[in-house]
Amino acid sequence: MDYSAKLSKEFTIRADYAANIIRLIDDGNTIPFIARYRKEQTGSCDDQVLREFADRLKYLRNLDARKEEIASAITEQGKMTDEIALALAKAETMTEAEDIYRPFKQKRKTRASVAIERGLKPLAELIMEQRPELDVMKEAEKYIDEEKGVPDAAAAVQGASDIIAETISDDAELRKQIRKKLGEVGEISCKLLENEKAKTYDMYADYSEKISKIPPHRILAINRGEKEECLKVGITIEPEAFISAIQSVYVKNQSESGKIVSDAAADAFTRLIFPSVEREVRSDLTEKAGEQAIKMFEVNLRPLLLQPPLKGKTILGLDPAYRTGCKIAVIDSEGNVLDTAVVFPTPPQNRTEEAAEKLLALIDKYNVNVISIGNGTASKESEIFVAKMIKDSGKDLQYAVVNEAGASVYSASKLGAEEFPDYEPAQRSAVSIARRLQDPLAELIKIDVKSIGVGQYQHDMPEKRLEEVLGGVVEDCVNSVGVDLNTASQSLLSYVAGLNSGIAKNIIEYRKTKPFGSREELLSVKKLGAKAFEQCAGFLRIPGGNVLDNTGVHPEAYPAVEKLMEVTGYTLDDVANGKITDIREKISALGWEKTAEKCGVGVPTLTDIVNELLKPGRDIRDSLPKPVLRSDLMDIKDLKEGMELVGTVRNVIDFGVFVDIGVHQDGLVHISQISDNFIKHPSDVLKVGDVVKVKVLGVDLNKNKISLTMKTSDNPSGIKTGNEKTDRERKEGRRNAEKRREKEPQTKEDLLAALYKKFGR
Repeated sequence: MDYSAKLSKEFTIRADYAANIIRLIDDGNTIPFIARYRKEQTGSCDDQVLREFADRLKYLRNLDARKEEIASAITEQGKMTDEIALALAKAETMTEAEDIYRPFKQKRKTRASVAIERGLKPLAELIMEQRPELDVMKEAEKYIDEEKGVPDAAAAVQGASDIIAETISDDAELRKQIRKKLGEVGEISCKLLENEKAKTYDMYADYSEKISKIPPHRILAINRGEKEECLKVGITIEPEAFISAIQSVYVKNQSESGKIVSDAAADAFTRLIFPSVEREVRSDLTEKAGEQAIKMFEVNLRPLLLQPPLKGKTILGLDPAYRTGCKIAVIDSEGNVLDTAVVFPTPPQNRTEEAAEKLLALIDKYNVNVISIGNGTASKESEIFVAKMIKDSGKDLQYAVVNEAGASVYSASKLGAEEFPDYEPAQRSAVSIARRLQDPLAELIKIDVKSIGVGQYQHDMPEKRLEEVLGGVVEDCVNSVGVDLNTASQSLLSYVAGLNSGIAKNIIEYRKTKPFGSREELLSVKKLGAKAFEQCAGFLRIPGGNVLDNTGVHPEAYPAVEKLMEVTGYTLDDVANGKITDIREKISALGWEKTAEKCGVGVPTLTDIVNELLKPGRDIRDSLPKPVLRSDLMDIKDLKEGMELVGTVRNVIDFGVFVDIGVHQDGLVHISQISDNFIKHPSDVLKVGDVVKVKVLGVDLNKNKISLTMKTSDNPSGIKTGNEKTDRERKEGRRNAEKRREKEPQTKEDLLAALYKKFGR
């Protein structure tokens, strides 16, 4: 396969760019390095596109390898033909390739294989000819053999029918068309089973939906219900239409043998094809739904990791609990632990006065600016306590509720024990909760990303694929921000392009002797060779030395910077002192292309260099909205319909977003309430961490649910905007759909047309 030509077309990029990307990947370059420092060769493809490109390249190569295995296996059997070779060459998916191999694959014992062992294949082939004059029963008598298990002519005909049914079932092109049609006309159907967990799936009690219409999150919900034995799930169709279509392809006449072939075709579909294709279709639906869920996790994880750090603050972390008390940890502006404690402001102790006194003493002693509260068990009671304490004390304090998902995993991990060997796990959790507000990226990368909890059904996903995708997100985030070579933890360093945990550990050992003074010193680190240096150097920062070492400019481009300084009349001291504010104007006067040529780089690289020189040591997160800090708390009972609030997006899912509005319980903005205009998916307009204005639509105190809207219209529930319709329009739409269905051609005719087109009848 010409991978560059195919991927060029699929990703709508130039063929030479596609070829370059393949070469760069094959040469062992990391995605962050390619995205950042090889823009001229890739057409400035970003890291997300490059990862999708790499995934697709891997799939195509695996497909080719599998097709070669299949071709070799068929050839060894002496059954390879030009027709089979052509079909294999045209196969674009693993499923299509496996369908071609199906007739030649070593099968477990089947009715057909037993019949073949009994010598009935010639009879099956004779019947398949469907000669009108053939007396099938008389011909079948020739195959009677008690020792082989063929006692009479009827048994011989039955065995031949089994062979015919399996032959039809193994028809790769037929299976492809049936699979396609099943996806178009089939419906996923559910029935509720008797189970103590079944109430969770009440909405699927008697449920069906077209396969072509069902959304990914519903597929995953149904699958979970089936796995928990709460639902019986299957695909429903009109089998007669499919059977008739298959018979129309294989049955030549209404002779005796033709009728046998007709019955075998029905058996092939009912017993062999439909159960198999049903599994394949459901497996395909699950795979696509899983990819969508992983994609949503990726979409949510990226902005969560890139939340702006709360710099220069002393933070008190509070890990809420009931019986065992709330664990407290105070950290300074560098993340160092200053003090720890335990207080009991929550039930059953309710020692609020004592807890407030203890916390206020810590706040005064260490000049605490912000309190970070975990959102787990007892979070609501803890938040109420903190809000009241701030109000009663009159201190200039604020607090934020942070996602504590995975904090317990970290606190009990080997990494947590190495970092704080003298602390109990709960104390480590409190430190983690404080640090999550101070520097989300540096803290969250210590945790298994599956435990961070910003997706749907992540525990139902293929673990290897989930880790691969989410690991790529973390890597992209770490490298886009950059890492301080002299202070970064081993966890953070291990995500830098070109490094791993072992080299990261060697870096830390090296800097214990003396801090790094330049990037070049990295080459002295054990096991960090030239290739690793090329990949990692541009993402590591060293403040206080050579100004270029504190930027995203790669060392390979330092000569280009020197030339740029020469042609623009600046020096590196000017860069360090912020005296190059008009460098873009100077380059524009000279011409960007001419300047890039003089510097020996392309325009994209020159642009990146200039951006870095204008803000050495910059943190891209500083330009993002800061976390919302609060000093008071509302109760869900305080919410009224129409109330306008400001909140933070905590999670983006397929059917909407959850927003923290300072009421412990996050509110849901359904997709139909996100925008006055039509949107296909919530992630088109929102991401985790976005600060948004919302209006309360409704509050269900019994279910503890809050419905919100972001629409600006005065009557959002009654105006058609985007994908929302009024009740009248919905009813009218259903009536029209029913009328259309009455007039639509039968499924049989549709299927026949598809099969005729492929099989030429």
